[in-house]
Amino acid sequence: MAGVAADAVASTAEDREPQREAMPGLESQRRQIENSESGRERPLQAGESWFLVEQHWYKQWEVYVQGGDQDSSTFPGCINNAKLFEDQVNWNLKKGLVEGEDYVLLPAAAWHYLVSWYGLKHGQPPIERKVVELPGIQKVEVYPVELLLFQHSDMGTPHTAQFSHTDSLDLVLHTARERFLASPQEETRLWIKHSDGSFERLCNTHVTVLDARLKTGQVIVMETRNKDGAWPSAKQYVMKSLSKEDEDFQGQPGVCGLTNLGNTCFMNSALQCLSNVPQLTEYFLNNRYLEELNFCNPLGMKGEIAEAYADLVKQAWSGHHCSIVPHVFKTKVGHFASQFLGYQQHDSQELLSFLLDGLHEDLNRVKKKEYVELCDAAGRPDQHRLIVPKKGKISDLCVALSKHTGVQPDRMMVADVFSHRFYKIYQLEDSLNSILDRDDIFIYEVSARAGTGEGIREDVVLPIYLRERSPARDFNNSYYGLMLFGHPLLLSVPRDRLTWDALYHILLYRLSRYVARPSSDDEDDGDEKGDTENKGNIAKSGQTAGGSLQDPGPEQAGPSSGVMGRNRAPADNSPGPSNWPQRSRRKQLFTLQTVNSNGTSDRMTFSEDGHGVSFSSQPYIAIDWEPEMKKRYYDEVEAEGFVKHECVSYVLKKAPVRLQECIELFTTVETLEKENPWYCPNCKQHQLATKKLDLWMLPEILIIHLKRFSYTKFSREKLDILVEFPIRDLDLSEFIIKPRSESDPDLYKYDLIAVSNHYGGLRDGHYTTFACNKDSGQWHYFDDNSVSPVTEDEVESKAAYVLFYQRQDVARRLRSQPDLSGPQEPPACGSPPSSESMDVN
Repeated sequence: MAGVAADAVASTAEDREPQREAMPGLESQRRQIENSESGRERPLQAGESWFLVEQHWYKQWEVYVQGGDQDSSTFPGCINNAKLFEDQVNWNLKKGLVEGEDYVLLPAAAWHYLVSWYGLKHGQPPIERKVVELPGIQKVEVYPVELLLFQHSDMGTPHTAQFSHTDSLDLVLHTARERFLASPQEETRLWIKHSDGSFERLCNTHVTVLDARLKTGQVIVMETRNKDGAWPSAKQYVMKSLSKEDEDFQGQPGVCGLTNLGNTCFMNSALQCLSNVPQLTEYFLNNRYLEELNFCNPLGMKGEIAEAYADLVKQAWSGHHCSIVPHVFKTKVGHFASQFLGYQQHDSQELLSFLLDGLHEDLNRVKKKEYVELCDAAGRPDQHRLIVPKKGKISDLCVALSKHTGVQPDRMMVADVFSHRFYKIYQLEDSLNSILDRDDIFIYEVSARAGTGEGIREDVVLPIYLRERSPARDFNNSYYGLMLFGHPLLLSVPRDRLTWDALYHILLYRLSRYVARPSSDDEDDGDEKGDTENKGNIAKSGQTAGGSLQDPGPEQAGPSSGVMGRNRAPADNSPGPSNWPQRSRRKQLFTLQTVNSNGTSDRMTFSEDGHGVSFSSQPYIAIDWEPEMKKRYYDEVEAEGFVKHECVSYVLKKAPVRLQECIELFTTVETLEKENPWYCPNCKQHQLATKKLDLWMLPEILIIHLKRFSYTKFSREKLDILVEFPIRDLDLSEFIIKPRSESDPDLYKYDLIAVSNHYGGLRDGHYTTFACNKDSGQWHYFDDNSVSPVTEDEVESKAAYVLFYQRQDVARRLRSQPDLSGPQEPPACGSPPSSESMDVN
């Protein structure tokens, strides 16, 4: 009879679990259920399944197998868990069951063995439970969390569902969508309703029920987004008085104004520009952002900024609004950035910078960032080209000027000229910080072999002053004063075998541009008063200076650049005694005299022998003119004249500038100030260094900020200069320093897609937007809640503040991709029908 019963049990179990083997002996059964690795003694492992067996039946089974008689009357029969259920309909487990008193737990293998040997009472479901890992412990979750699911539109009909503590909220949302028959196209989200009637968003659906602290009996509400892109719970912020025409409004997606909440035009302008970036808008409209929301990023904003911006985009591009109220977005921004709290005026670029940074952190795909050691330079050149740094050295100035003049930097000397004399002659290592804005800076071309001082160079540089004699008002009118005039010179001459006669002829050659040579009659015309040359000043005719006097060399000293002069005390030009030379047979235009560095007194710093003149220290030479000779042979207008290079004047006038010029200035070299040194990782010390920004590669979307607001120590102003920027074909290939082979030129060309405009001054102003619709290709003018179509010619203006460009290869790729939800991508913005951000000054 026991055998028949066993056969019946085995037959009943066939529907539930395939029979693995015939019923083994009783001792074998006991070992498999209790003592083996698959039995009750096995340790718990998170995620595996365990089953509940009614305590009385299990004890009966233990008596049966311990008796050793298969025909015993203690045979337990099929497994019956009826005492563990509250009812026989929903099969809900009774509350307060205790392990060891009401049930025992068996691992999956042991349970399947028992079912295959004895069967399960017909109609009863197996009571399967998961092992969960709680903080510090692993346990079988006998009682899962039972949640009450509601739909936002029907809060009177609850749906009960059970979830493990380890189930994710994604499963809760998926279950709610199934219960309420939500279509795949509908977007939904979950809320918790607390006992006090308040609601709390379940933002991160990747966390578990345990992490979300959900408990049995908790009310969960599923909300479905409306067709107009708004959430039903946000309707309180939408304008109340909507007419029937407004409710049925159907317009061009994206052509939607934003209501000014009070000095929020800066926010509206930035949002309209960003909303018309095709890739970013499609990213949000297609809900690709949902899988990348990062709620754990300590630098982020818990996904709230990304979600608030997504809501705004979905409403603007639903086509059901002519304007929307960005109240929720404004509140979120003020919550995370206190500077935007309230309704004060702000900068659209600052809001844009905050929003882009917030979106980046809220959608950061790196959930746990690994440490990566940075490579130094990674094969990139340190500098691309040499331009005068803001605070560099004198040598940098020479290098920069060399590009304009073609003169080699080693043939240049830089000097500060004040009151017709040299205030300072700079060395190449001197810092540009020592030059003031109002200094008159002169750069002289000298011989490459020249140098000041007694060095090893073959040539010596002589500072030359120009002086004019004038009668002094003393008792006998015989005392002469000397007055400096004109621009001083720097002249390189051979150091060895230099004679005064050779120096005179070299100077005559150098000054030939504005000093006329005397005719033969003038040369034979001597002074009847019999003045003779001083032998210490002018050597006898025939003494040479180590080279041909007929061709002293091509160098011509003279000023080549300068800025406004500084105010200093006038020089001491008081008269003093002099011993002027007697005249020689040939008439001299001027005489030469050694002077001090101020050019006001004579000094003997030279010695003369049969080989020429040598100097014991740095010589200064004065060219002394008689008033009559100066008036006759010296052309003051030509001497003071100079050619103004185009680079000097373009800064001074408010003429239009090209965007490419701004980008070129953006990539110039800048020397860090002493207060902002660079820490060298090699020597472990702070060092003065130069900084240069270069473009290594180009992004899909390029945002260019034109810095129109100028702040100095003494003034604040807005720059209204027109920046000419191209609507199409902005080519940046010349600014890319990354080595590249022949590639698609579209990788370096951009088309304009949006412009943020600022009208007014520093204290008050207004922001608007020009933007090109990604679907229609039509340009529109966004002025808060007013939107109107415009032509491409109206986009460029002096008000342009932030420019948005799209790379041409990206635009071509987007046009080639079919849009399943609408018409195909149109041609580039502004054409006939057929994404890292830089700041530039």
